[in-house]
Amino acid sequence: MSNFSRFSRRKFLITAGASAASSVFLKGCLGNPPETANVPAADAVNAADISPEQMPETSTAKLGYIPIVESAPLVIAKEKGFFAKYGMTDVEVSKQANWASARDNVTIGSEGGGIDGGQWQMPMPHLISEGIITNGRKVPMYVLAQLNTQGNGIAIAGIHKGKGLQLDISNAADYIKGFEASQGRKFKAAHTFPNVNQDFWIRYWFAAGGVDPDRDIDLLAVPPAETVQGMRNGSMDAFSTGDPWPYRIVADDIGHMAALTHQIWKFHPEEYLAMRADWVDKNPKATKALLKGLMEAQQWCDKPENRAELVQICAGRNYFNIPVAVLTPPYEGKYEMGDGQQAFNDIKAGPLYWKDDLGNVSYPYKSHDLWFLTESMRWGFHRDRLTDIDTAKKIIDAVNREDLWKEAAKEAGFDADIPTSTSRGVEKFFDGKEFDPENPEAYLNSLAIKKV
Repeated sequence: MSNFSRFSRRKFLITAGASAASSVFLKGCLGNPPETANVPAADAVNAADISPEQMPETSTAKLGYIPIVESAPLVIAKEKGFFAKYGMTDVEVSKQANWASARDNVTIGSEGGGIDGGQWQMPMPHLISEGIITNGRKVPMYVLAQLNTQGNGIAIAGIHKGKGLQLDISNAADYIKGFEASQGRKFKAAHTFPNVNQDFWIRYWFAAGGVDPDRDIDLLAVPPAETVQGMRNGSMDAFSTGDPWPYRIVADDIGHMAALTHQIWKFHPEEYLAMRADWVDKNPKATKALLKGLMEAQQWCDKPENRAELVQICAGRNYFNIPVAVLTPPYEGKYEMGDGQQAFNDIKAGPLYWKDDLGNVSYPYKSHDLWFLTESMRWGFHRDRLTDIDTAKKIIDAVNREDLWKEAAKEAGFDADIPTSTSRGVEKFFDGKEFDPENPEAYLNSLAIKKV
């Protein structure tokens, strides 16, 4: 087949795919959506813009997601035609029941009925690559992009109102530690999956206030919906998860927000796009096409004038299946904290996808990977596999594909947004601690509560 014939066939597939995606969206996502939910002419696919050298090897990919704000760029790239614009006309964005299901589905891959990759808490791609959370089966993964920053929080049940459970819990540490003596059970807190983002956020918050999360409380993994019910019936005291779940605690008058992750670590790394390495190695051009579509979606998501439409799309029953009223405030940066705290009204306090005050959000800094693995060592996770900083750096070098991000950004014309370093530099936390990626040991040594 000639290059011209392949190109013409690809142009037909791309145009047809874009039309099909728009049709599914209009019929399945919002019922009777507002006019602004239509894919605008500016997003229509123009196959002539794809050079033969950049034409993807396949138009198909299956990406898993969890219905929280971290997944919004994947949803938008699909629904607004950004994936299709770069030739990825048959991308499936597949809702996962939970993080364990996502892990299992990427282990079997799309050919086995699973997924090729998608949204991940960190450092799940590294742990899957090493076989640490897959029963010893190593499934090499590549981290390709950060999906967002912030958009998380720590919620506290209403029974603890007025007890000092806010950002700094130093004065409430004795209350938390003495809970078992006074109530007959330990203070119970939860996250959605062990040894990853949301586990780290709540551990850091407890430890900064003098509470050892492994000794002084019961800390466990629970699906968000079950956690909310536990907070309603008084059996759960706190939980860490992504928007919109923490906000619903306040909206439903179940409790208050102790802290936003924006307060704990401004513009912190959050969740990521990662794919099976074998899929990327087989389809390097398709991988960059996915990245280009994701990058455009992230830029679209960050524009304040698009946030109302973003909420309408993501809140629809095909995706998050929640009331628009619940998802809207986080995207406006409006957080009612409760318990006498001042509310937030700052769009930079909520989820951001492309840029923040420290630079590019989407770029997968290796320095951030290193913090996640250093924090894993802090808590004694995976001691048999993650033994020292040098081991961590070797794992990162094998998993992090910042090179593909840079190539995709250049091809898409986003050269000005490419960081000059794989390190974002020294990171600062609310309690005065600092993480210097050039000296992770100093960070570990500065921490009072740890396992190492």
